[in-house]
Amino acid sequence: MAQKRKYSMGRRRERINQTRARIIKATMELHEEIGGARTTISAIAERAGVERLTVYRHFPDEAALFQACTAHWLTLNPPPNAEDWSEIVDPRERTKAALESFASYYRATEPMWVSSYRDLDDVPALAEPMARFHQYLAAIRDDLLAAWNPGKSSRRMLTALLDHALHFQTWQSFARNRLKDKEIAELLTACVASAVHSKRS
Repeated sequence: MAQKRKYSMGRRRERINQTRARIIKATMELHEEIGGARTTISAIAERAGVERLTVYRHFPDEAALFQACTAHWLTLNPPPNAEDWSEIVDPRERTKAALESFASYYRATEPMWVSSYRDLDDVPALAEPMARFHQYLAAIRDDLLAAWNPGKSSRRMLTALLDHALHFQTWQSFARNRLKDKEIAELLTACVASAVHSKRS
């Protein structure tokens, strides 16, 4: 009897996990298609094939739902890893490799970033996950900055330039002008290198 109860509890937990996964998947798809500001609980429930109350039972507030959605999306779409270019000693080649990785990443995930940045001011629950992503970008920026080893006079300018080069909107502005990812990376790297050399000369 105990074994049957254990089996039933296992099946119930599996159904709960499957329902939760459907809700997260539906939320992620709607955020990518129409954005967080336009995504309603009713729309999530309809796409996931559940009742609105079921969504609330799994996620009592918007912040919990966004956190789960973001975590799942990042699992499916992990951002570039600094280890991919950590062995490159030359600062120019290191920067170009990093920027090309980000360009390719942004191109592959563009719809989600468009909706996220568009809705950032209107959806409070977006603030935390976006802040974490910007902290991650800042860490990448600081790693590249260290590789250039700029002098005191050029550090502030180079920090701002690398920060700008790594952001989605910068890539998007070049991509809209039909530049390829490699071209975008080369152009931005040339700007960084020029800034460094102009201060040293």
